[in-house]
Amino acid sequence: MSSTAGLILTCKAAVAWEAGKPLIIQDVEVAPPQAMEVRIKIKYTSLCRTDLYFWESKGQTPLFPRIFGHEAAGVVESLGEGVSDLEVGDHVLPVFTGECGDCRHCRSDVSNMCDLLRINSVRGVMLADGQSRFSINGEPVNHFLGTSTFSEYTVVHSGCVAKINPLAPLDKVCILSCGVSTGLGATLNVAKPERGSSVAVFGLGAVGLAAAEGARIAGASRIIGVDRSSKRFEEAKKFGVTDFVNTSEHDRPIQEVIAEMTNGGADRSVECTGNIDNMISAFECVHDGWGVAVLVGVPSKDAVFMTKPINVLNERTLKGTFFGNYKPRTDLPSVVDMYMNKQLELEKFITHRIPFSEINKAFEYMVKGEGLRCIISMED
Repeated sequence: MSSTAGLILTCKAAVAWEAGKPLIIQDVEVAPPQAMEVRIKIKYTSLCRTDLYFWESKGQTPLFPRIFGHEAAGVVESLGEGVSDLEVGDHVLPVFTGECGDCRHCRSDVSNMCDLLRINSVRGVMLADGQSRFSINGEPVNHFLGTSTFSEYTVVHSGCVAKINPLAPLDKVCILSCGVSTGLGATLNVAKPERGSSVAVFGLGAVGLAAAEGARIAGASRIIGVDRSSKRFEEAKKFGVTDFVNTSEHDRPIQEVIAEMTNGGADRSVECTGNIDNMISAFECVHDGWGVAVLVGVPSKDAVFMTKPINVLNERTLKGTFFGNYKPRTDLPSVVDMYMNKQLELEKFITHRIPFSEINKAFEYMVKGEGLRCIISMED
């Protein structure tokens, strides 16, 4: 048992008090884990665009004060009652979605959308008692996505904690707890391109490049990157992208451009922007008879997907995916092993490193569109 088990810990956290305002690093109290919860010492975390979206409070009810962060790696500090599959000292990835192991989705071989622990962006408290584990001077501070990794210590439901190889470098595998796994799994688990096939990837941010990385690993011979910014094309070559289409340079539908490039259509496509026009293009650009399009990006709630029924009748397949179809506890350890076995290359996703004291720089980088992933060291 940890020497701090059962105690309230005081640590540093980056607290968001207002939408779009710099985070303030200050002392917070972190309560012990309750039933089926785990308290984790965060070693490394990174910034994902989802953090930025909710920090800016675009399109949803603001919830402040709040501790953001959901891509991270750390070490188990203490366990709540009933947690039997983890031990103090385990190296883990906290994940924004979970795997209770008991619901129909968790018992299914094809779904990862747990009924109990599915992503919830509006809840700022823990499931066990409806209370926050964070406080400042006795006043509660809201959780974010059940993870809140912009804190030296955090409390997470045990079903949202993946135990990983203790030899894996936490400053690299931390990025597997959201964006990279989402794109990677969209290709490997859902699109499933065959060796020698063609794959079109819409959007060359971190998720899109992870989808391209999946196509590279699968052995695709042609990986077409689609983006409106040509400055992303050179970097995309590191991820196996062979061809580029700049959407802003064409005055006809992009699906027609890709069909012409690929003798009738790409074998697979993965859409990672959430732009509804790109979603339609991603579906209509795949080859009839066997083409599969996978939607990853999240559109606006009022967006409507429209295509002619003949596009479906001609044996094109449209699929959606959540977190790359990975079950967090069951599947993420094997993704870490892909990196350890040198199948998956993570270093090329990491473009910046900063100490926790400079966490606001990570937001500045993302707002400016600079880099892919910024690793934030909690101990520097």
